[in-house]
Amino acid sequence: MTTTTEHPAVVGKMSTLDRYLAVWIGAAIVAGLLLGRMIPGLGEALSFIEIDGISLPIALGLLIMMYPVLAKVRYDRLDTVTGDRKLLVGSLLLNWILGPALMFALAWLMLPDLPEYRTGLIIVGLARCIAMVVIWNDLACGDREAATVLVAINSVFQVIMFAVLGWFYLSVVPGWLGLEQTTLDVSPWQIAESVLIFLGIPLIAGFLTRHFGEKANGRQWYEDKFLPKIGPWALYGLLFTIVILFALQGEQITSRPLDVVRIALPLLAYFALMWGGGYLLGAAIGLGYERTTTLAFTAAGNNFELAIAVAIGTFGVTSGQALAGVVGPLIEVPVLVALVYVSLALRKRFTGQAAVATS
Repeated sequence: MTTTTEHPAVVGKMSTLDRYLAVWIGAAIVAGLLLGRMIPGLGEALSFIEIDGISLPIALGLLIMMYPVLAKVRYDRLDTVTGDRKLLVGSLLLNWILGPALMFALAWLMLPDLPEYRTGLIIVGLARCIAMVVIWNDLACGDREAATVLVAINSVFQVIMFAVLGWFYLSVVPGWLGLEQTTLDVSPWQIAESVLIFLGIPLIAGFLTRHFGEKANGRQWYEDKFLPKIGPWALYGLLFTIVILFALQGEQITSRPLDVVRIALPLLAYFALMWGGGYLLGAAIGLGYERTTTLAFTAAGNNFELAIAVAIGTFGVTSGQALAGVVGPLIEVPVLVALVYVSLALRKRFTGQAAVATS
């Protein structure tokens, strides 16, 4: 997030911050769980710090996390992404057709006897990632401009399609199959509010920073001097978010370990299949390493904040649906961190193939 991704064509020496990324994230998860378990009432106290269902501590962490990455985006190059029909169509298919259908299937196959957790997982599958995915993409040296465009597209589709797909997968499809049906009470404004806060604010801030920074001092100063100074704050924001997130639900997670394991299994299968499917599709249609990586991570990530908010708003803070939403990032964070390292290992193969093709 610091030296290795400033210029994607050049592989620099990783900073200490980046080299021990897995250690920092693991420590943040443990710290959050311990804080939530050891300090009575901490989770309840943190949950009260919110406006209209949006957790202010988590919102603060996400905004700090996303701003440096979105400030790195070269907005004058976005047209090179919007013209890539293979990338855009592939992303829409993975995110809005395969993703929800896969989570529906895994939830019913692996949790047939646990309807609350099953519903919670289906909600997670509907909430496509618009925030943390920019971090995973950046760490894996994916295409920042492509990630920005795909996240923006997911945001628009999320506002339009979330409630529709919730009705479809919780009521219509189960009805066709003779299975138990559920209703989902969520307003388009609730979804739009999440999008505006977690994507709109840092996106506008990043765009304005680059515009006025380059205008005042030029692109070379902006990328060589300014960006390295703000770059580490993305990881600081990520770690802060993880600590707060797990502190909020630490007691619930640690007091129900067997339930967490049951919920974790379909999530592990989901993340692996979505990421692997994204990589295979990107490689098959010749997107190259950067955009293949972006396609894979945007397909695998989920908007945990929206999923948790919807589950709590509809079923209650102590519901099984809410617990399933909380377990989502518990599994997603370490799994996608591991996939960052897998991506960086695959980068050599993509680079080697490109070298052979041009020789």
